[in-house]
Amino acid sequence: MAERAQRDEDRTRGTLRFVLGDQLNRRISSLVDLDPEHDVVLLVEVRDEATYVRHHKQKIAFLFAAMRHFAAELREEGATVVYVRLTDPGNTGSFTGELERALASHPVERVVVTEPGEWRVWEMMQDWRESLSVPIEIRTDNRFLCPREDFARWAEGRHHLRMETFYRGMRRRTGLLMENGEPIGGRWNFDAENRKRLPKAHRVPDRIGFQPDAVTRETIALVEAEFPDHFGDTAAFSWPVTRGDALAALKHFIDECLPTFGDYQDAMKGGEPFLYHALLSPALNAGLLTAEEVCQAAERAFQDGAVPLHCAEGFIRQILGWREYVRGLYWARMPEYRDTNALTAERPLPWFYWSGETQLNCIRQVVDQTRSHAYAHHIQRLMVTGNFALIAGLTPAEVEEWYLIVFADAYEWVELPNVHGMVLWADGGVMGSKPYAASGAYIDRMSDYCGDCAYDVRKKLGPGACPFNYLYWNFLIENEERLADNPRMTMPYRTLAGMDEARRRQIRDEATRFLGTLSAKPDDHQSSQTAKPR
Repeated sequence: MAERAQRDEDRTRGTLRFVLGDQLNRRISSLVDLDPEHDVVLLVEVRDEATYVRHHKQKIAFLFAAMRHFAAELREEGATVVYVRLTDPGNTGSFTGELERALASHPVERVVVTEPGEWRVWEMMQDWRESLSVPIEIRTDNRFLCPREDFARWAEGRHHLRMETFYRGMRRRTGLLMENGEPIGGRWNFDAENRKRLPKAHRVPDRIGFQPDAVTRETIALVEAEFPDHFGDTAAFSWPVTRGDALAALKHFIDECLPTFGDYQDAMKGGEPFLYHALLSPALNAGLLTAEEVCQAAERAFQDGAVPLHCAEGFIRQILGWREYVRGLYWARMPEYRDTNALTAERPLPWFYWSGETQLNCIRQVVDQTRSHAYAHHIQRLMVTGNFALIAGLTPAEVEEWYLIVFADAYEWVELPNVHGMVLWADGGVMGSKPYAASGAYIDRMSDYCGDCAYDVRKKLGPGACPFNYLYWNFLIENEERLADNPRMTMPYRTLAGMDEARRRQIRDEATRFLGTLSAKPDDHQSSQTAKPR
C-alpha cells in the first residue's frame, strides 16, 4: 500500500506536456526538461483542427503520420505518451476537450505547452489559464531564431516593416554568411542572380521521395474515409514523416539541388512541379527540422566549396529572412492585420482555383499539381495564382483561405502575411513597398506555360489576348488614385498616362467582360473530388 501511495504521489508531482501536431521536435521548449519517470506527453488528433478549414488530404495525412511516429519515438525513449487517435471512443474533437480529459485521468501539478503558431490557438491557450484545474506554463517556441518579443521590439514604431532590413539584422545576429561583421562576398542579397529562366533542354534532378510505411498508409486510409470531400489527392504522397527521413530529404536537397537552386528558383516548367526547390517546408513547419540546422547545412555546403554563394544566400534568405520575418509580422500585427483590405478587392474566388478547369494554362498547371502534391513553389504561388488574384481583385479572405487549405506547409502564421501582404497588398504596404502585379510577359519569361495556352501572351487586347495583359492594366487603372504616387510604380503609370482614352476604355471593357465570365460555383459535371471546402 505504501509503495502504491508513493507512486500516486510521484505522479501528482509530474507535468502534462501537451505537444501540438506542428511541434514534433524533441528539443522543443515544452519537452526540453521532460522527466520520463514522472511526466506525461499528450498528442491528439482532433476533428476541430482537421476541419476549421478543410485542409488538403495530404496535409492531414502527413501530420497524423508524423505525430504517430513521433509518439512512438518518445515511447522508445521511455516517456509516458497519451496519444488520442481521431476515431478513438470518447475523443471530444477539440484541443480543450482532450486536454481536460487527459487531466482527469492523469493527476499532475501543471501543464506545459509551447506557444502555438496560430492566433486562434493562442486565444484558446489564454482561456486554459482560467479554465484548467492546474497552472499552465506557455513557453517560447525555441525553433525560431527570432523570438516574437524581439521582433515586436524591432517593429515598434515602424509603419513599413521591410524584410531586407530585418534580414540584415538576423545575419548579424546569427553570424550566417558573415565574416568580420560584414556579409561574405560584400553583398547582403544576391537576388539579381536568382532569376534565370530554365533552358529548354535542361534536365532537372530526380527528387527523393518516401514511400508510405504501414503507419502512414493507415493515416492516408483514415483521411480518405473521414474527410472524403476535402480538396486534394493522396495517391502521390511521398512526404518525410519522421526525423530521419526529414534529415535525408535535407541532405538530398543540399547535395543535389542547392548548387543550382539559386539560378533557377524563380523558374517554372510544365510537368515539373519541384525543379530545384527544397520541399522541406512541411517538415520544417511541423518541427521535424529546425531553421537553424537547415541554414547551417546550406552555409557548410558553401564553405566546403560545393555550393556557390548566390545559391546558399538565396536559400538562407528564404529561411532566415522571409520565414522568420513573416512569423514576426504575424504576431506583431494580429488580430487586426487580417481584416485590412487596402485595395477594396471584393470579387469572389473563381471556381477554377479548386477545379483547375480554365483555359489559362499557367493556373491550370499550378492547381493540378497542387491537387496532386499539396505543393507549389514560391513563384507559382506569388506570380501565377497570387498575381491573378491581385489583378482580378479577388476578396483577400477567400484567397487566404484557399492558400491555407491547399498546401501541406500552410499554417496561418506563415500563410496569412505572405498572402495578405506580399501577394494581395491588402495591408497597404506594411510588408511590401509595391503590389507584385505583372502582365503575362513575366509568366512567359519565367516559364514555358504560355506555349501551350489557349491565349496568346503576345496579344495585349482583342480576341485571344492573354487575360493577364489587360487585367494588369485594368488593375492599374482601377487603383490609380491609390498607387500612382508610389515611387516604385512610376514607370507603369507613366506608360498608362501615355495611353489615349479609347485604349483605356478597351482595356476596361475587355477586363470587365472576362471577369464577368468567372464563376464562384462548380458546373454540374464537376465531382466531389474537386468540391470546394465549405
